[in-house]
Amino acid sequence: MRGSPACWLSASLAAGVYLRQTEKERFRAGNWRLSNALPTMAGWFRRLLHKPKPSSSESSLNAGHSASSSPSSSSSSATGSSSSSEMSLARSVRLSPVSLSVINASGSARWAKSYDVCICHSEADLELVEELVSYLEGQPESFRCFLQLRDAAPGSAVVTELCDAVQNSHCWVMLITPGFLQDPWCKYQMHQALAEAPMAHGRTIPVLKDVDRKDYPKELRNLYYIYMALKENSFRQIRDTILRYLQELCRSSTSSTE
Repeated sequence: MRGSPACWLSASLAAGVYLRQTEKERFRAGNWRLSNALPTMAGWFRRLLHKPKPSSSESSLNAGHSASSSPSSSSSSATGSSSSSEMSLARSVRLSPVSLSVINASGSARWAKSYDVCICHSEADLELVEELVSYLEGQPESFRCFLQLRDAAPGSAVVTELCDAVQNSHCWVMLITPGFLQDPWCKYQMHQALAEAPMAHGRTIPVLKDVDRKDYPKELRNLYYIYMALKENSFRQIRDTILRYLQELCRSSTSSTE
């Protein structure tokens, strides 16, 4: 049974009123949730805008951490400064605080061997070696140098003299030049020195002159070398290296006896 138009009209009006009331209630509920959320959001924005800046100490700490975590940058800059600095002893040598009197004392471990340093060189470099020996022997430490053409016993076998020179010396200077690389006796003496002290411990002192880095002997690749660009500077570096070894030798022998 169909209703009259008046009934339909009243039903429609009632439905419209119900829908409007429902929408109002939903809007009020949403508005209430939004009003509760706004203070929280505002507080979050305030904290974000007023976030304290890191202190200077923290900034420096972070900067130091970032610098230390990227060693490649520092190593690349150091490598770019000089191609020979990677394998060179040109850096400053820190000498241990052992006085000259301790090194020269009668009971010093220095006197356990006949020579402080043996100079291994080719015959073509004799003039330069004589200058080096004169420089070392004229120092306050009066280094005792073995120079083959001067100190080898006449009539003795070359092999015997070379082996004795290595065994009776604290340090060995390898003057690596084009003549050294072509001299079989120089290579023989170099191998004898490496056999005497495989870990070197500052005893083997390679010195490069007029030799490209690619020609540096493979047997010495684990050792830093001195690149002789300026003779005076190289002589001083050789002297400092020998003195440092003798100081450490005397200090260790003194501490072991106490």
